[in-house]
Amino acid sequence: MHTMKSVFITGATSGIGRIITEVLIREGYHVYATGRNKSVLMTLQQQGAKVIQADLQKNEDIIKVCEQLPPIDVAIINAGVGVFQNAVDLMDEEIEAMIDLNIKAPILLSQRLAKNMIQQKSGHFIFIGSQAGKVATKKASVYAASKHAITGFTNGLRMELAPYNIKVSTIYPGPIDTPFLDKADATNSYRQTMKRFLLKPEIVANKIVYTIEKPVREVNLPRIMSITSKLYAIAPSLVEKLGSGFFNKK
Repeated sequence: MHTMKSVFITGATSGIGRIITEVLIREGYHVYATGRNKSVLMTLQQQGAKVIQADLQKNEDIIKVCEQLPPIDVAIINAGVGVFQNAVDLMDEEIEAMIDLNIKAPILLSQRLAKNMIQQKSGHFIFIGSQAGKVATKKASVYAASKHAITGFTNGLRMELAPYNIKVSTIYPGPIDTPFLDKADATNSYRQTMKRFLLKPEIVANKIVYTIEKPVREVNLPRIMSITSKLYAIAPSLVEKLGSGFFNKK
């Protein structure tokens, strides 16, 4: 029965992570949530989650979180950051933030949590990737690199953990209508360009929670995105030409 499953989620205090957390609580899972925003964590605690305040860009906080967690059944690795800007225009600290939170934190968390799951001989990782992890666009080169890294990591991790009855799912959403976009692109041009295609966060959250009970290798949202990534593998120049308009404003 799913209500007995313990689920850990990162990035629970904002955007899609908060919505996923609230859905998990409503569905009756035992929820362990981490994020930086203390007031939102207190709200989630009042709703029924166990909360751990942490900044996953810091190794010591990653260790602290893993030490405080009980055995868990499902880990939703969701926390991430993006800055939509040409690589030459990014500040060093913006590059470091994307590498630390989007690549290093998921790997370090998975490394530690997987050891406990191996002892349990069961478990499930759900990584929130991005379509940018399959098809890059301009002004998203570094962000895309960080999400490409997660694609490679999860594909290898899936094979490494399969003998221990541990599943690995990767969710590849297109742009979601959350404050993440506003933080990532201060010009708001990306939101305006993509407004017809923005995913509703509630739909994404429900699909992720559904994946807990029906594990699959990957989920592409919207489904047509899986066609785009396959087309990219066959005709990358064509897709790059079509995608060049996404960031055509300065």
